Amino acid sequence: MQHSIIEVTHLSKSYGEKKVVKDLSFSVQKGTVLGLLGANGAGKTTSIECILGTKKRNSGSITILGKDPRKDRKELFQKIGVQFQDASYQHEISVKELCEETESIYKHPQDYKMLLKQFGIADKEKSLVKSLSGGERQRLFITLALIPQPEIVFLDELTTGLDARARREVWNVLKTLKSNGMTMILTSHFMDEIEALCDEIIILKKGNVEFKGTVKEAIDKSPFEHFEDAYLWYSDEERDDELLKEKEEA
Repeated sequence: MQHSIIEVTHLSKSYGEKKVVKDLSFSVQKGTVLGLLGANGAGKTTSIECILGTKKRNSGSITILGKDPRKDRKELFQKIGVQFQDASYQHEISVKELCEETESIYKHPQDYKMLLKQFGIADKEKSLVKSLSGGERQRLFITLALIPQPEIVFLDELTTGLDARARREVWNVLKTLKSNGMTMILTSHFMDEIEALCDEIIILKKGNVEFKGTVKEAIDKSPFEHFEDAYLWYSDEERDDELLKEKEEA
């Protein structure tokens, strides 16, 4: 029987009186890509921060690779890669310096030059981070997340700012990593990305789980034929009536 690499049970998180995540439970198997979806403010980032142990949960239990992310953070640090959309690094540092600095903190780092080449930014090695375009910076952040050769990688809006070709190139690299057994949790507002990469999805709405399953199941359990329409139906209450009306008129 395959063991779960990530196990989240009854996770809840509040800020004062405001409940941001309510009773979230799921498990992730090795080599699975899980999409954590929802409108802004649905609780995606807070859920990930609690899972990583960077935010303290109010209740529930979490294990990553059988370890508690808060108690065993130092040990798990070597096995997890994280890329956040709003990652902030020194802008006066070069790409090469930042990659070398990142390599130095891991025991078994991957060759960053190879990763830069894979993501199409090998020619930017000597450039300052501040001189990179939004898309180049995003690809750099993914590179940094993969330097530790993680068993699990967390990717937050990974292709924001990339053009269509660059997005496809990133997808292809991630598909290769997945085929090699890497486990991923990603957030994205691009539904084609979710359809291309995710084995399973969770759709959050105001901290509650609205849907858990595959993309196909999400479509089948909604009134719609396309995933983007189904996603909006699950995640955005303001669109519920409007979408149903459109469907009836079609």
